[in-house]
Amino acid sequence: MTRVLVVEDDPQLVRALVINLQARRYGVDAAPDGATALRFAAARQPDVVMLDLGLPDMDGLEIIKGLRAWSRVPILVLSARQGSDEKVAALDAGADDYVTKPFSMDELLARLRAAVRRTEDLRLASGTTLVETADFTIDLPARKVHRSGRDVRLTPTEWHLLEILVTSPGRLITQKHLLQEVWGASQNNKTNYLRVYMAQLRRKLEADPAHPRYLIPEPGMGYRFEG
Repeated sequence: MTRVLVVEDDPQLVRALVINLQARRYGVDAAPDGATALRFAAARQPDVVMLDLGLPDMDGLEIIKGLRAWSRVPILVLSARQGSDEKVAALDAGADDYVTKPFSMDELLARLRAAVRRTEDLRLASGTTLVETADFTIDLPARKVHRSGRDVRLTPTEWHLLEILVTSPGRLITQKHLLQEVWGASQNNKTNYLRVYMAQLRRKLEADPAHPRYLIPEPGMGYRFEG
């Protein structure tokens, strides 16, 4: 049974989440504040954490950082904070996804299923050295990409970006993280660099670069690789 830790201080929302999750055979623990959430996470080892950022005793970002100090459990943020800065801050702290309140239960459950699926895929692919899609193959140890039977020539920068994305399939990687990893902390506001290189990668790998299937942009936030 997949266990979900719901961290939320709104009793009505907690009740709705618990009813819907249990009806779909998820195990559910609920924590009304950050201290309880961290204690439950350590004791009960949930498979997914659903986290509200506005808690009575601490900011949700502190909880994300606290969990990330020792766990890779998927964290799905549920928050009324709609600004892109808040979303990016949560993702940079280690959250895996961000759902803005109010949300539909169907959307939330779909995001939950995706988080569980990504975790299972990563577990299965922990020793993977070859990433295969319908259109191209990436040989990670050899640092080579093959498309339509031919090698695709990538620059070192293009390869670095692609490697970061494909080794975290399905996860939104923020612009800031990609810039810091590839160009260094001093360049983390040079989003134009990122746009140029990601456009080059799409031209080299995507059948329709204007409508990418694999290198998916999230405007103002970052990119994700969907295999």
